[in-house]
Amino acid sequence: MAAGRAFLGAPCSSLAAGARRLAFASPLPRTLTPALSCGVRGRCIASASSSPDAASSPEPYVLTTPLYYVNAPPHMGSAYTTIAADAIARFQASLHPRLQRLQFLTRLQEKNVIFITGTDEHGEKIAASAEASGRNPKEHCDTISSSYKMLWADLDIEYDKFIRTTDRKHEAVVNEFYSRVLDSGDIYRADYEGLYCVSCEEYKDEKELLENNCCPVHLKPCVERKEDNYFFALSKYQHKLEELLTRNPDFVRPSYRLNEVQGWIKSGLRDFSISRASVEWGIPVPNDTKQTIYVWFDALLGYISALLDDGEQASLQQAVDHGWPASLHLIGKDILRFHAVYWPAMLMSAGLSVPDTVFGHGFLTKDGMKMGKSLGNTLEPKDLVERFGADAVRYFFLREVEFGNDGDYSEERFINIVNAHLANTIGNLLNRTLGLLKKNCKSKLAFDSIAAADGSLFRDNIENLVDNAKHQYENLLLSSACETVLEIGNLGNLYVDEQAHGPVSSKGDLVLILETMRIIAIALSPITPSLSLRIYTQLGFTEDQFRVLRWEDTKWGGLKAGQVMSEPKPVFARIETETEEDAQASSKAAKGGKKKARSKGLVEA
Repeated sequence: MAAGRAFLGAPCSSLAAGARRLAFASPLPRTLTPALSCGVRGRCIASASSSPDAASSPEPYVLTTPLYYVNAPPHMGSAYTTIAADAIARFQASLHPRLQRLQFLTRLQEKNVIFITGTDEHGEKIAASAEASGRNPKEHCDTISSSYKMLWADLDIEYDKFIRTTDRKHEAVVNEFYSRVLDSGDIYRADYEGLYCVSCEEYKDEKELLENNCCPVHLKPCVERKEDNYFFALSKYQHKLEELLTRNPDFVRPSYRLNEVQGWIKSGLRDFSISRASVEWGIPVPNDTKQTIYVWFDALLGYISALLDDGEQASLQQAVDHGWPASLHLIGKDILRFHAVYWPAMLMSAGLSVPDTVFGHGFLTKDGMKMGKSLGNTLEPKDLVERFGADAVRYFFLREVEFGNDGDYSEERFINIVNAHLANTIGNLLNRTLGLLKKNCKSKLAFDSIAAADGSLFRDNIENLVDNAKHQYENLLLSSACETVLEIGNLGNLYVDEQAHGPVSSKGDLVLILETMRIIAIALSPITPSLSLRIYTQLGFTEDQFRVLRWEDTKWGGLKAGQVMSEPKPVFARIETETEEDAQASSKAAKGGKKKARSKGLVEA
């Protein structure tokens, strides 16, 4: 379901004239109460099995990434979405109570967050990738899914739920959901014949193909294919989807993505195929084991099945009770149609609430060019983390790419931005202030931060910036939030510079700057959690204290008189580039077989 999966479906006009309505499903239990009659915003009613304390617990904030397609290991586009989701989750929520004993997450708002990610593991392309690698499909999926988990750990991504569409609980939810949609009269059977792209796993209209019937996405010829499939009656939900977007324009964000969706719907919706007769690697259609459920109709339901706890009864109702609907789906713009058109229609058919918001972000390029293996300019997230560290990778992409738009990576800009912002503006401000505190106060605060700021406009300026950052996080303006926190650091550096000709070692001045660093550590923690932890512990706090921080702790006044700071030590390693002489020497050594040319590395600031 990750970026790169193409548009599915077949036009209504291509269906055989004698399409047959089906009625083979068993009766459904009526425990799922439809939350919306027309898909407008709303939350599902919890069943009687919900806990007695459910009414008093914080409203869930369910946040999802795409379920990434496991035809290949994770790439930087997948990492970008997940880094952004992790930053939003860290800002938005308190600890999820069911996971409190398993993970120690820093959540900055009093909300019950459920951060979902995972992998989409069915379909013809997966089976082909497995065969090419000499593995069976399950072994292939296990390997690639594990590579996602390992990369998320390397990037300091702390999710609450990781769903795999090969999980048994997921299959149970898919079967129940399929039966509900069938019971609504929205699934029928028909013949379809057309040009099929195996890489996209979808039928194509001839008018969208290139010369020789080549797919415009994969540049490979499509093949003639005729199948007897099951179809979902998407056209039935034309007006309901129009009403959804009218009543809730925030359903699709940013606004220019909403315009795209409105254009698609206005042009007329066509029913689409939800099964494949020629694909074995998938979930069988209920009561028709000769067909498997089409990967998108299967994978989208991972957002719901992920809500189930391990070991509990796998049912659609149980999953819904744990927090559906989702508050926010984060996706790449190329899979917007699936999430903003097909998915809400499917949910309406099953009597379930639609998500609050679908946010479609842009693509990443490298040095101004689209990335691709054929161009030899791919960007491997694992390599970036190994060379520069998770904080640097997280900060650069969230700071430099305006969330929602396309963004570009160049190594020169990466190094310049990270060094200037994290090593210089933030890291050096802390290091030199702690050095002065050690020299003049033996690393002990003489005042609390409220007393030190008495009569100073500096505190007001910092608090205004903190309010701005909160607003920006809340509105998914992640780049702007980074800029605002950096501005707090700039104010701190300016204050120190202004005191250079006066009492630079003033005990009160030092407390002002260290309180500023404390606030920066909290405000930047959704973006750079490890760096923030290093800053916070150097200010005399423990890791446990850092783990329970809330956004309200950015309020001025956290440092107390008598608190002892740690020894000054650089908190961020400056990235050093090879000089021309170094590069030439390394190249000569490599040619002589003495050593490999060293890559750009890390040294302490």
